[in-house]
Amino acid sequence: MNSERGSMKEITFYSQELNEELSLIIYLPPNFSNLYKYSLLIAQDGKDYFQLGRFTRTCDSLIQSGKIENIIAVGIPYKDVNDRRSKYHPSGEKHGAYIRFLAHELIPYLEKEFPVYHVNSCRVLAGDSLAGTVSFLTALSYPHTFGKVMLHSPFVNDEVIQKVRQFKNPDLLSIYHVIGKQETAVKMTNGEISDFLEPNRHLHKAIKDVGIPHFYDEFDGEHTWKYWQADLPRALTYMFGK
Repeated sequence: MNSERGSMKEITFYSQELNEELSLIIYLPPNFSNLYKYSLLIAQDGKDYFQLGRFTRTCDSLIQSGKIENIIAVGIPYKDVNDRRSKYHPSGEKHGAYIRFLAHELIPYLEKEFPVYHVNSCRVLAGDSLAGTVSFLTALSYPHTFGKVMLHSPFVNDEVIQKVRQFKNPDLLSIYHVIGKQETAVKMTNGEISDFLEPNRHLHKAIKDVGIPHFYDEFDGEHTWKYWQADLPRALTYMFGK
């Protein structure tokens, strides 16, 4: 294998919780070896992270320059916008099952198949927009399993704020949270226009009030991958920096 680049593979995984077969995109770092243990990143909107976010190239570059540790990353794509909403939205019909799949099925499988650390502080959940929402809510539900969350412009409603305010284990989590200053009129998949900036400011305040260690920034940009992709090096360095 070329030592300068990580490798990619796709595998299928059957989830009992969701009663369906899921596609998983796996990134293994340059010079991957079963003799070593690795931290783990799991990204919702998985295909978007790898394609629009140029995740592989960014990761390879950060690892090669010594800015981040070697990591294994797993991207979970969605089938279509309806599938995405049903799993990621707090009121989606498959939302609870998707969270249980991540905690109870995916983690044991990945621990069996790959040499990953078995501690929450070495497991990061990532997501943009609604994918960030489900990643965050999963970590709030299972903080002993997932210790870090990388949020790019998450969808925030009262239910999300309420879950943060009820959270009792702030010392178990670490959060990276960014939102664009121009995200004031975001067109959502259901056609509605929504302000993402103000709710994310409320979320930041709630996270701060509860005492969860976090990084927060408002970037100059909109609700698109153009801006999230540009932020990815900083986000990965915050999560996995040496």
